[in-house]
Amino acid sequence: MAYQCNKSIYQRERLQVIVLGKIVTNSHENSKRIAKNTGILYLRMFFMMAISLFTSRVILQTLGVNDFGIYNVVGGVVSMFSILSNSLSSSISRFLTFELGKKNYDRLKTIFCTAINVQILMAIVILVIAEVAGVWFLNYKMNIPPERLDAANWTLQCSLFTFVISVISVPYNASIVSHERMSAFAWISIIEASLKLGIVYLLWLSPYDKLKAYATLMFCVSLLVFLTYRTYCKRHFEECHYHILLDKPLMKEMTSFAGWGFLGSSCMVMNTQAIDILINIFFGVALNAARGISKQVESAVTLFVTNFMTALNPQITKSYATSDWDYMHNLVCWGAKFSYFLMLFFAIPICFETSTILHLWLGIVPDYTISFVRLTLAASMTTILGNTMVTAIQATGHIKKYQIVVSIWGATCFPLTWIAFKMGFSPVSAYFIYFIVYFALIFIRIYLVKNFIHMTVSRYFCDVLIPVLFVSCLAIILPTLLCSTVEQGMFRFIFMCVLSMISTIGSIYLVGLKKKEKQMILMFIKNKISVRK
Repeated sequence: MAYQCNKSIYQRERLQVIVLGKIVTNSHENSKRIAKNTGILYLRMFFMMAISLFTSRVILQTLGVNDFGIYNVVGGVVSMFSILSNSLSSSISRFLTFELGKKNYDRLKTIFCTAINVQILMAIVILVIAEVAGVWFLNYKMNIPPERLDAANWTLQCSLFTFVISVISVPYNASIVSHERMSAFAWISIIEASLKLGIVYLLWLSPYDKLKAYATLMFCVSLLVFLTYRTYCKRHFEECHYHILLDKPLMKEMTSFAGWGFLGSSCMVMNTQAIDILINIFFGVALNAARGISKQVESAVTLFVTNFMTALNPQITKSYATSDWDYMHNLVCWGAKFSYFLMLFFAIPICFETSTILHLWLGIVPDYTISFVRLTLAASMTTILGNTMVTAIQATGHIKKYQIVVSIWGATCFPLTWIAFKMGFSPVSAYFIYFIVYFALIFIRIYLVKNFIHMTVSRYFCDVLIPVLFVSCLAIILPTLLCSTVEQGMFRFIFMCVLSMISTIGSIYLVGLKKKEKQMILMFIKNKISVRK
């Protein structure tokens, strides 16, 4: 009897060891996959960034400040109609990734076909609305020079059809990300960037209206990229073979999920594209050009974070699908903290040397561009801290209360900005308002998400907010001293880049990392050195 009891205990303990071993192995494999995918996406990013920096300068000089501003603000009108599409995109990605985590491949086929149907229907609805409301608003409400109104209308049409293509391509893009095929994602993006480089050359050769030619060529690129995504997915993923399928319960579930996501998407559009339009109405197209440039700088810097999060997000959703809470909590906190550190690494030298960078990059620097760039980066860093929480709450599917509260609070940016402009405040006031609203939103998100993913508020404070606060304060000390003692110029610019890199990395290592994280980094470096030897 005692023997059987001891044998039973031994078997149970052995089973626990085996299960624990599998969990550790799976966690290790997932971490390796995240690291590999992040590396691939960074190679993609460096290539795209180099092309983007070159093309932005040439396009600004070719189009001129006014036409460049027109293209940005007209694109903003189109983006206002993308709020439904954005919410559906998040819904599709969540459903695909969740079923992959469950390994329910038959369900994947149904989700993909339903997603295509929903996106086609949505594209038609948005196109009809935009053709009526968008054309009216462009011609009667926006501040466009009369002689460029024809070109602006042409740009609007090209932007609308470019948008329709991007809507229909969402399920294909989501499939690649959900399957974590980041190499394919990277290669297709590199093809897209190369095509945009070709646009610069064709635009320079074009004898036609430059703004019309640019809008038309951008539409052609989006069409080619969509066909590339579609071809790849059909060849590599069994579920990506579209056929007419009407699953009403699933469609209802997806649209319900997207409906609540609509609130969040509409709030973000109101705080970006709608404020672009406010700036156009109050200050004209020249400031739209400045805001467009600041967005390009922000986009280039946040690409580092976006690539990291693109590799990380599927693992957050899959860990929720398998109820691996500890791993999910680690990903949420670790992802938020290191996203911020990545942003800080580039934001510090850019903010201190904005003037030098913009003059080297563009030659022509529209008014307010320097202030816009600095404030855009500062505002973006507040939103980055909440990105992993957004992914986590979407993974749970319980987004109703979250979206209502977050959207109502976030939506205050637009009316506050309108009031500020009416009262005669400068355009930079929009950025201060955005920063204050979204800084407060960090704490609101923590409170709303904690119960759904079983994570304490104290853990997020200790693992994310306190480390990033200390790192930020410590990292800017040396760059501030340099900026106050050395005159602006190429020497200070080079020295600032080196000093800020050393200061940021040192601050992250000293006060931003836990003991275990430091040990992992040191072990990684030692292993790399020993392999080379």
